[in-house]
Amino acid sequence: MGNLGNNHRRGNLNSPRSISMDNIICTACPRRCGVKRPLSAPGSERVGGFCGVPVLPRAARAGLHLWEEPCISGERGSGTVFFSGCNLKCVFCQNREISTGLKGKEISCERLREIFFELIDKGAHNINLVTPSHFTRSIAEALEGGLPVPVIYNTGAYDSVESLRMLEGKIQIYMPDFKYSDPDLALGYSSAPDYPEIAAAAIEEMFRQTGKYVADDDGMLKSGVLIRHLVLPGNVENTLGVIDRIASMFSPGDVLFSLMRQYTPCNSAECAKFPELTRSLTDEEYDRAEQYLFNSSIEDGFVQEAESADGQYIPCFDFSGV
Repeated sequence: MGNLGNNHRRGNLNSPRSISMDNIICTACPRRCGVKRPLSAPGSERVGGFCGVPVLPRAARAGLHLWEEPCISGERGSGTVFFSGCNLKCVFCQNREISTGLKGKEISCERLREIFFELIDKGAHNINLVTPSHFTRSIAEALEGGLPVPVIYNTGAYDSVESLRMLEGKIQIYMPDFKYSDPDLALGYSSAPDYPEIAAAAIEEMFRQTGKYVADDDGMLKSGVLIRHLVLPGNVENTLGVIDRIASMFSPGDVLFSLMRQYTPCNSAECAKFPELTRSLTDEEYDRAEQYLFNSSIEDGFVQEAESADGQYIPCFDFSGV
């Protein structure tokens, strides 16, 4: 775990073009597209590769987020940066405007670091990097020198172990999804049939870096792994498989697990191809998943109320704070 002391520099990074051009042929994530991602691209322009974004970060919002798990948001909020682009682009994504539409503003690594400190000055308990996998190189540079609060890597878990090792000592909290135990669902919804094995390997690497989770006296997470899983309508068996997989990977008390009920139909053309995704989750579906979790060896974590499935919790991607 990185040093969380208070003596950290805010800036003094090199120029925005200080990122090494070596290995710019991109193999940053498990898709290993092998395309030459440009360092920069104007506006919401799409470049090559599955994620469609350049090497320099593109972000759509930065602000205090109060709707994460209690150990993340606390009373003051999590200092959240929403990045544009994604290496999964799930058909049911609530943030399609930025994940697939690529809406966002390009920023330098120096500006990204400034944003971190602006959020800290506003009282953020932590810095929360949302959908960061395709910007690992830039994030690692922006985190040089450390921060005085924990940094959260909030990811879909379709991450390569090699990229995660670039972040060792710079990330205190990993917050990965474990979306699928069923490779057929992973193929249909995210074009990633290898997702179950990739995610498992990535989460094991995250745990190797952080060890067992640690919270402070106020219940705020200081370090560790918090694994999230969104229950999808019509796919409870997939959820049961995820719970089994996590229970087999970790001992009780190693990690936190969050069973999410917030699925909201997004009404996109891609989502409409799957009739089961055009409706909300039923009480019976979530209750079955919740009871299965309670009967498993997973001891610590969170469940959600039905009210969490509400479009009002989707952020407004208006470039605020960027």
